[in-house]
Amino acid sequence: MRRTAVALALVAGLMQWVARPAYAQSVEWEGYLDLRAAAPSDETSWLKGGSGKTRFGGGGDAASDDALTGGAALAAIFQVTPALLATATVQYRPELERPFDLLEGYVRYRPVSTTPWRWSAKAGAFFPPISLEHDGIGWSTTRTLTPSAVNSWVGEELRTFGTELHVEHRGRHGTLDARAAVFFKNDPAGELLASRGWAMGDIAPGVDGSLRQPDVHAPVARSPVPMRFRPFVEMDDQPGYYAALGWQPSSQRRVTALYYDNHADLAESVRYSGRTVRAWRTYFWNVGAEQRIGEWVLLGQAMHGSTIFEPAPGRLRLNTEFNAGYLMLSREQGAWQPALRVDLFQSQQRPAALSPPLSEHGNAVTVALNWRPHEHLRVTGEVLRIDSTRNQRRRGGLEARQVDVQVQLGVRLFF
Repeated sequence: MRRTAVALALVAGLMQWVARPAYAQSVEWEGYLDLRAAAPSDETSWLKGGSGKTRFGGGGDAASDDALTGGAALAAIFQVTPALLATATVQYRPELERPFDLLEGYVRYRPVSTTPWRWSAKAGAFFPPISLEHDGIGWSTTRTLTPSAVNSWVGEELRTFGTELHVEHRGRHGTLDARAAVFFKNDPAGELLASRGWAMGDIAPGVDGSLRQPDVHAPVARSPVPMRFRPFVEMDDQPGYYAALGWQPSSQRRVTALYYDNHADLAESVRYSGRTVRAWRTYFWNVGAEQRIGEWVLLGQAMHGSTIFEPAPGRLRLNTEFNAGYLMLSREQGAWQPALRVDLFQSQQRPAALSPPLSEHGNAVTVALNWRPHEHLRVTGEVLRIDSTRNQRRRGGLEARQVDVQVQLGVRLFF
């Protein structure tokens, strides 16, 4: 909590400094209030330590079945000079251990360009440029309430605490851009994906936040229940990196590719929540494409990678290979904006001789309908069905295969 308070104090101090007329050209505020009602799936949600794949899940708990909640985000954008911008976003998520937290905050320098070349650099805490779905305020989605499995995981475990350089060339046949970044505090990345598996939800912890691990995993990790996972911890004092390329031949089409490697030292560890937590070496490829056809847009992403862990350094190494992807078709114009998305996801832990290995496979279908009568109001109804098979469920007395169905109604007010 102290780190969160310090971060918020720094943001407040930056706001006061840049708001002085001698420096600030503009200060903008934007945010939203979110109200959510849901008919949860029967399986206990991963947010409550269960094996369910959805954000809302009762698991037979009457107090949980009436899922009514809310949330909010507030972003401040300070245009200090024509080339220098500073921004910070604070969120409120009542489901998290730290409901109020800094989601991201960074400064960006982008000088005015009069040639086809343009470059920029930013430093701070921000999301890596992976998701094609999160184009709303506070790293939120605009087409569905629930992001894909790929981008749900990005929000849960990945954050860039470092510096990114971005170079682009705007030519006659399109725009080519390249990014490269170095970062710290991502050494545990991959632990939740291996120990819990893929899940789908719009919950991203703040920079000092944590998430709950499955209760059935706690005895294996020799940890008390509830078992907390902090995704943003530095262990080895060496940076990770990512590099990305993008090509946009027109305003109607673009493709992206990114390679990520947290470069964690598997020999390093820290202690928190009463247990020893070791580093996870996680690396992956992510490719994405976007095609606009009139008032419709087709999105697709695919991710392939591994996360490696040594519970007994030098004696036992666990490698979880993971794959996931989706295709989504949505309408972006008019008051009524439907969306349809299909997800596939899979993970395989090796060596397979473990009993049982933490492996899974599954698919999901998301159907959403947005009503946008005004730019400050969006009403969204969504049905999400996830069919998944994970051996870990047997430890809790469940069948390995479960079907989770979640229905949501969301009302979001923008300001």
